[in-house]
Amino acid sequence: MKTLRRISRNRAFTYVRILAAVLLVLTAAALVFLAVSPPAVAQPTAHRQPLTPKFSKAVAFDVSPALRSLPLGKKHVADPSKLLEIRPEGGPRAKSKGYKSGDGALQLLKPAAPTIPAPLLTFEGLSNEDNFNIFGFRVNPPDPNGEVGPNHFVEMINLVFGVYDKAGNLLLGPVDTGSLWAGFPITDCTDPSGDPVVLYDQFMDRWLLSQFTTAGPEYFNCVAISTTGDPTGTYFRYAFSTGVNFPDYPKYGNWTDSYVITTREFGPTIEYGIGVYALEKNKMVNGDPNARNVRFFIDGNDPDLLPLVGDGLLPADPDGKQKPKTDTAIPIIGTQDDNASYGATFDALNIWDLFIKWRSTPIASLELNTQLPTAPFDSIFPCAPTSRDCLPQPGIVNPAQYLDILSYRQRPTFRLAYRNFKTYESLVTNQSVEAAPGVAGARWYEIRRDENGTYSIYQQGTYDPGDGVHRWMGSIAMDKKGNMALGYSVVNGTTVFPGIRYTGRLAGDTLGQMTLGEGTIINGSGVQTNTNSRWGDYTDMTVDPTDDCTFWYVNEYYQTTEPPPDRKWQTRIGSFKLPGCE
Repeated sequence: MKTLRRISRNRAFTYVRILAAVLLVLTAAALVFLAVSPPAVAQPTAHRQPLTPKFSKAVAFDVSPALRSLPLGKKHVADPSKLLEIRPEGGPRAKSKGYKSGDGALQLLKPAAPTIPAPLLTFEGLSNEDNFNIFGFRVNPPDPNGEVGPNHFVEMINLVFGVYDKAGNLLLGPVDTGSLWAGFPITDCTDPSGDPVVLYDQFMDRWLLSQFTTAGPEYFNCVAISTTGDPTGTYFRYAFSTGVNFPDYPKYGNWTDSYVITTREFGPTIEYGIGVYALEKNKMVNGDPNARNVRFFIDGNDPDLLPLVGDGLLPADPDGKQKPKTDTAIPIIGTQDDNASYGATFDALNIWDLFIKWRSTPIASLELNTQLPTAPFDSIFPCAPTSRDCLPQPGIVNPAQYLDILSYRQRPTFRLAYRNFKTYESLVTNQSVEAAPGVAGARWYEIRRDENGTYSIYQQGTYDPGDGVHRWMGSIAMDKKGNMALGYSVVNGTTVFPGIRYTGRLAGDTLGQMTLGEGTIINGSGVQTNTNSRWGDYTDMTVDPTDDCTFWYVNEYYQTTEPPPDRKWQTRIGSFKLPGCE
């Protein structure tokens, strides 16, 4: 105080202004830092009882006929009034603790004009009319996913699949998924049960097609591996038992010597948890009937474990030609929201390490490696958990006909795309969140693992340009340059019908920002009018192995609206590149 009295009022005022300016700069810098960086260091993991691996062999094996020889045509008498809900939801469901104000990674940068390239190609994929024509009924949700290979794009939905050339011509299908398993010793696999996933294994030049079984009392993961690089040819068919646990929501990843599956499992009474499986890849691609698998079960009824797994985990799925290093752990990632009711005390990414050696006496372990605190997010949309009817559509005034955001499920959405950049490994994934009050947005993450096996959040962002359009049910991937593309569904209650868009960023752009604006795969022109609000439950962004640059994305949309009951969703497949990748 005495010192200040010696300074003239003008000089004092000047110093105050300088100090205020410095404080403003520091505050702005802190806000940007929080948008792209985790707010705290990784949390130490508690030492828990190790999870027990259970090894077993495939319970059935054979070789399919060539898929191109499968018959097409209607199977049943059509019943327009019938709607089958695939895999009705069960188990615990996150409940909100009330709206949590402010998304800590909401995108700050608003591009003056979109610079994202237009699609190279878009074409119609499979639709609910294919289900109607084959089975005589329609289904919800579609679960659209697909994978691009050197010469083909293979799409699977509930309950059919098809094979396209890369010009969009349908070469095979639509065929019901059960036909893939016709004559298989496990007859449950011959039912078109749902939750399909297709992968292209670029390391082996093989295709993986899958589905679960639903009949019980014993359940199976049904996995088919192509005998060559031709997805219309023959397949080695395997069934792996999950015992009395129903393996809901299976998600697949490809690794050097394993195929990895994560599931959301329910037992015959109150049992609930997350299944993690590794399948012996080398034997499967060679058609060995003795191919083994290992299973871990993370008990969701354990209050210490439930916050760490929520409603599911995702296995890493590599893109590009650079394999993961030999004997590295396979990353398995989930999310947690402290605003949900599962017991999490902070928002985080939970990273598990799966380790497996397929030797004569195999060994395996699954351990929680770390919890990485994220910028705050709120994944419980205002309608949940009392309803799945969350996102309004143009002309729809009945909230029971709004669309399902599914964000109340505490899990990232397919895929967990992995790349090995030699000096570090990168993983990208995303989840749906409430970006602004009552507005759905896509929170995305890039996680890096260094040469010492240490994980960190390199960047994160929530994409919501502030136009009131809901963006959800996303999928993200990265090209060989480190550029990212994020695809998603869009809708609002006035002018935006359920459609498909994408955004992106270049590797050197400002962290935490999707800088290129927004592109459109297709604009919707109809709405879903039935009261089964299911949407998704997942979509798929993949990268072309021929150039490691071209992104291929598949999602659902609505082109027409028919009088209730309406079930006429369609899928659209599109490809595009980001600037600078050739």
